[in-house]
Amino acid sequence: MVDLASLTSLLAHPQKIVITTHHKPDGDALGSSLGLYHYLIQQGHHVNVITPTDYPQFFNWMPGNGEVIIYTGQPGVSAQLIEQAAIIFCLDFNALSRINESGELVRESKALKVMIDHHLDPEDFDDYRYWDINACATAQLVHQFIVHELKGGHYINQDVATCLYTGIMTDSGSFRFPSTTSAVHRIVADLIDAGAVNWRIHDLVYNNSSEERLRFLGHCLSQKLEVISEYNTALITVTRAELEQYHVITGDTEGIVNYALSVTGVRLAAFIVERKDQIKLSLRSKGDFPANEICKKYFNGGGHRNAAGGQSTQTLEQVTNQFKTILPEYKTLLIQ
Repeated sequence: MVDLASLTSLLAHPQKIVITTHHKPDGDALGSSLGLYHYLIQQGHHVNVITPTDYPQFFNWMPGNGEVIIYTGQPGVSAQLIEQAAIIFCLDFNALSRINESGELVRESKALKVMIDHHLDPEDFDDYRYWDINACATAQLVHQFIVHELKGGHYINQDVATCLYTGIMTDSGSFRFPSTTSAVHRIVADLIDAGAVNWRIHDLVYNNSSEERLRFLGHCLSQKLEVISEYNTALITVTRAELEQYHVITGDTEGIVNYALSVTGVRLAAFIVERKDQIKLSLRSKGDFPANEICKKYFNGGGHRNAAGGQSTQTLEQVTNQFKTILPEYKTLLIQ
């Protein structure tokens, strides 16, 4: 590991920098990446944001979106930029497997690797780590890193503020999760003062659905929602055929699991979807129920206590049945 003095010394002069984040970036992944991007370019650095895959279209309005390089669309360019980088910022992920094919390129790179993240159990691939599992979002940590570690709060302009606000808003569930502390609200107030238009950001993210997305949501709630009252659990399962029927694109399944969690009395919710080559699970929970433990133990995944994900190569039916057979193990926690 290098110390902060070594990092700040390197950042004192223009550098070639790559910022990357996890596959299928969400609002925090993209918001923290673009927020840091807008900060660094003010220092004269040559910066590229590389995402492993595409991301939801309702984030396309974000400042700097047009500069993002998607690895799957430009693998050669991405590989060259990673190889040439002096610093690689790894945001909102803690293991190189989370950035797919580019993971090994980052591992082999001679660049200084900086991890800024809030997930459990980080993999030791980084040279400098700014990490706090109690943070509500990586965007919160990026703000703290800029203000407290780099002493660059005066560089938080409207573009930086807009991106970081988006990251904090989305990963805190619009400021309703327990990790939304008074310190988070003070950061958000500073971002609004710096130019983030809070109501407009919320509107662009949450009131920006295609007709197909809304009809797909209606289908999930009316036809696919299953409530298991004995275990205070709800789940929604979706086949690949249904994804095709409703022309589902990246981002259209975002947040559907939260509708299942909103059922009165439910403490654990699952969204299980059949993708092209695997089954993906999204779990959400309330209180102290360890959704991340289920994902890590049974579904090759992980995450936070109340928000986690996993995957499986079994069939949709097998994964759904496996999930249900796990519930008795957690009955005491589920029926509190």
